[in-house]
Amino acid sequence: MLEMNFEIARHNMIEQQIRPWNVIDPIVLSALDAIPRENYVPDELKTSAFSDVELPIGHNQSMLCPKIEARILQSVQLKKTDKVLEVGTGSGYMTALLAHLAEQVHTVEINEQLSEQARQKITSEGFENITFAVADAAQGYTQDAPYDVIIITGALSRLDDSFKQSLKLGGRLFVVLGTAPVMEATLITRVSTNHYATEILFETEIPELENAPQKQTFML
Repeated sequence: MLEMNFEIARHNMIEQQIRPWNVIDPIVLSALDAIPRENYVPDELKTSAFSDVELPIGHNQSMLCPKIEARILQSVQLKKTDKVLEVGTGSGYMTALLAHLAEQVHTVEINEQLSEQARQKITSEGFENITFAVADAAQGYTQDAPYDVIIITGALSRLDDSFKQSLKLGGRLFVVLGTAPVMEATLITRVSTNHYATEILFETEIPELENAPQKQTFML
């Protein structure tokens, strides 16, 4: 009965939160239905796994709300042949979604304990196309570059150029740029060796990436 309740809750999340937020890509919706979100939240929060809120996962970190995760996936238009870099493994839920949709995922987490917890959860789900790393990637992560897709799961006030340079031609990068309360979900596409197209997708506010570089301020 409990498992059936999770299935119903997952369906309701997709129909009542995700679709109304302009997520209509059937591949993304199918992935959200396939990956059991409740397995990636703390045990005491399982009944809130599908709520339209950020959920704490320990170590002063949180899990993005479902509609933000869905919009991220839709915006980067993942292909089965893509190699993906995820900065901020967190709970591992987004990592599992990426692994479901792409060929290879490299995920980087600054907190070793969170990384190991996520690895255990994802491994138990049977995924074998993920490489886990523990590192501070707030100012870029060039190992195994270039990538088809880069997703940064915490906000940055400024984006280090090395992230863009780690994209393949045609590669897509999702990042939330700005400082609270003014942040913008941004998609950057590498259109040539030295040129990038930038698209503002929507306004939002999410937690800042740990150790995120700060914009320089000048005082008169």
